Amino acid sequence: MNEKELSDIANLMRRDVLQMTTAAGSGHPTSCLSCAEIMSVLFFDEMKYDVKNYDNPDNDEFILSKGHAAPILYSALYHTGCIKTDLMSLRKLSSPLEGHPVPRSFGWVKVATGSLGQGSSVGVGMALAAKMQKRKFKVYVLMGDSESSEGSVYEAMQIASFYKLDNLFFILDVNRLGQSGETMLGHQLEVYRRRFAAFGFDVEVCDGQDVGEIKNSFRNFKENGKPKIILAKTFKGKGVSFLENKEGWHGKALREDELKKALREIQNVEMPFVKIKKPKKFFVKFAHGQNKFKDYEIGEKIATRESYGETLAELAKLNDKIIVVDGEVSNSTRSEEVKKIKPSQFVEGFVAEQNMVGMSLGLSVKGFDVFGSTFAAFLSRAHDQIRMAALSSGKFTLCGSHCGVSIGQDGASQMGLEDLAMFRALPNSYVFYPSDAVSTQTIVKDVSKLDGIKYIRTTRSKTKTIYEKKEKFPVGDFKVLRESGKDEVVLVGAGITLHEALEAQEILKKKKIECAVIDLYCIKPFNEKKFITFVKKHGKKIVVVEDHYAEGGIGEMLKGILSGSGFEVEHLAVREIPHSGTGVELLEKYGIDRKAIVKAVKKLL
Repeated sequence: MNEKELSDIANLMRRDVLQMTTAAGSGHPTSCLSCAEIMSVLFFDEMKYDVKNYDNPDNDEFILSKGHAAPILYSALYHTGCIKTDLMSLRKLSSPLEGHPVPRSFGWVKVATGSLGQGSSVGVGMALAAKMQKRKFKVYVLMGDSESSEGSVYEAMQIASFYKLDNLFFILDVNRLGQSGETMLGHQLEVYRRRFAAFGFDVEVCDGQDVGEIKNSFRNFKENGKPKIILAKTFKGKGVSFLENKEGWHGKALREDELKKALREIQNVEMPFVKIKKPKKFFVKFAHGQNKFKDYEIGEKIATRESYGETLAELAKLNDKIIVVDGEVSNSTRSEEVKKIKPSQFVEGFVAEQNMVGMSLGLSVKGFDVFGSTFAAFLSRAHDQIRMAALSSGKFTLCGSHCGVSIGQDGASQMGLEDLAMFRALPNSYVFYPSDAVSTQTIVKDVSKLDGIKYIRTTRSKTKTIYEKKEKFPVGDFKVLRESGKDEVVLVGAGITLHEALEAQEILKKKKIECAVIDLYCIKPFNEKKFITFVKKHGKKIVVVEDHYAEGGIGEMLKGILSGSGFEVEHLAVREIPHSGTGVELLEKYGIDRKAIVKAVKKLL
């Protein structure tokens, strides 16, 4: 399109945004006005996509990382013909046009944004997916200058440069003003340029309110194997004199009288005829090979993290869609087993867990079955990325190894003791805590069938194999490993503590005290009704033991389920900051070993 038409579209979208936000009574109009020309060039001139099919795998992808500018995205999608929703329904309960973009609204929004600094990592994942699939689509991420303070942006930039993602385009809307004042760098474009060039990006600087300069910036990029960034100097509130470059207007919709005044300053034009460029079709075939999952013998000692890695390797041999991302601890999580036999399906994420999660989301959106892994403790660093992935209806698996005090001498900083609480709290999440090699193998094989964010907690220590190969582990269920007609107490464990519960059951049996033992391998979802029925038949007394802090874990969940029903519950968990020591010493010190279980049973009786 010519420059006048693109400028007209920018102003048309400005008018839309002002009217939409006033009708809604809220929103961020000034943040939209600054990027109107950028959005016009991107959607009506630069990008290639099939307006009739948001799911076309060859479409160029767009991520609005500055998610508060959602109104101008909705306006762009409306005028391209991608959506037909009434723009004036913005932020209404019945409307898909939510305050910040979420995928449940419509297919053109691939990931939720609004927590700043995350779109860049998702873009890296999508661009990497294009390389892996040998597709030609490009990925465009529009960021605000305020969010460039987020460390996750630089995690993404390092990885983008390392993997030579020359199909990735960042556009930074440098409008100078944040929410409460000037941004860290304001309009210091040269400082931005040096910074991003140092991260290995091809950098173009332009007037972001001039469609011609924006178009030229895209043309000026070289075929040099580098990811790209446009630093667009803009003004917040551009086009309206009493808003432009003025503080105090962030996140404020105009009153009706202010709206009338503003619209008089923006040219009212007809929408030009638009013909969006369609992408070329590329046929990508995913290969399917053969595999042989390992047979584990009853009594064989093997860590669940080892079974995780061995199972993933076999899955990767079976299906090219399996992608494993790791935070540079693959020799500990054991995801290195994939790297050994299918290196093309292994992505090294290095020590950058926030980017690892965002990248996993981007890869999964483009059709890969992704498994991301690191120490359970380090996933807490990426909690916001995990939270936003859940809001994005993300479908991938995360594995946290080295959980709990059972890891031993490394000390408290390495012990994941909050992870169950973190993943339980996510909407539509699944939380698994296998106790042996067989249960791990089956769960890893089955999670790909599930939507949502799946979490698998694995253990560093070797544990006995207790299940036969053909054992099934249905989602939401639990296993009864010991049961008699004379049970007085039910022992509930998972992972390392299940084995302590089994040992305690043997000790108690010798003392003529009968106990049932439950393996709570699936923590979420959980069959509450079945559990309550079982416990009622076995004494209504429970000892639940977990290698996790007391808050938010298994015990708190079960006590909530059983509250007010006449049940007695003893909850054994880690209740202080742990010290270094051997795994056996620490299980005993913090009262979650077999001795503590025996003591708790006697207390109940």
